[in-house]
Amino acid sequence: MKKANSVSAYLYLLPALLILSTFSLYPAVKVFLMSFYTRYNYFKHIAYEYGFENYASLFNDPQFILASLNTLKFVSIIVPFSLGLSILVSVFLVKNTKINSLIRNIYFLPFITSTVAVAVVFRWIFHSRFGLLNYLLSLVGIDAVSWLTDPDYSMTALIILCIWKTLGYNILIILTGLRNIPEEYYAAAKLDGASSIKIFFTITLPLLFPMIFFVFITSLIGSFKTFSEVYALFHRSAGPVDSCLTIVYYIYDKLVNQFSYGASAAASFILFLLILSLTVLGFFVSRLINKRLGLGGSRA
Repeated sequence: MKKANSVSAYLYLLPALLILSTFSLYPAVKVFLMSFYTRYNYFKHIAYEYGFENYASLFNDPQFILASLNTLKFVSIIVPFSLGLSILVSVFLVKNTKINSLIRNIYFLPFITSTVAVAVVFRWIFHSRFGLLNYLLSLVGIDAVSWLTDPDYSMTALIILCIWKTLGYNILIILTGLRNIPEEYYAAAKLDGASSIKIFFTITLPLLFPMIFFVFITSLIGSFKTFSEVYALFHRSAGPVDSCLTIVYYIYDKLVNQFSYGASAAASFILFLLILSLTVLGFFVSRLINKRLGLGGSRA
């Protein structure tokens, strides 16, 4: 009977496993193998020589180094800022009222809106002459800024767009965690005379940590994979003088525009290792923090 149940379970899982293997596992293995192709014919699917030349050429390529630095800068800014803003907004929206429900829907709307549509709107907002943002800045005496054509400000424009696009999803996750914190903890703390700030740091944040960690990991992975926002906001370019060139955009450019399949595959695998390393490090740090907080293993 137990064996029959196991067979039935595998049969139910088979369609999903086939789809996963076909569209995720096989392409990943194929990209890894392609990264070692040094002489090949992709039309006939024949590789004549293998080697590490693709990896060596990447670290000697100024464009790849620039893309890596831009990506690390982008991630190091957007992840903590987006996470902190999500927590702040969620704390204000945690009460279940009609007006807060409307505000939550407004916040979540950008997440389900097409990136291209969002980028078109933001290209108008960031327009150097007729943009809404420059108009608002002029009201307080600040000169117009060339958000999309000045390399000193283009990364800032991209960060603003990406934070606005993902904020709603992060808020939804953190709000779910806030609602699962028992009210008894807050009542007991208030009886002991604890202030609102102390309650936040001693009750809310520790109990909310699994959700915060989940948002952190998903934001980290999503930020490293940023491409469509760059492509749409800067009209099929990587910004002025490649100021917003990311690793994924570099991979796209190598593959589609330069037909350098080996270098593109090598860059993809390096990006995979980078994300994997940071994710594993995040889980390790999370376990240490959970032990300090007495929460056990990560539930994220």
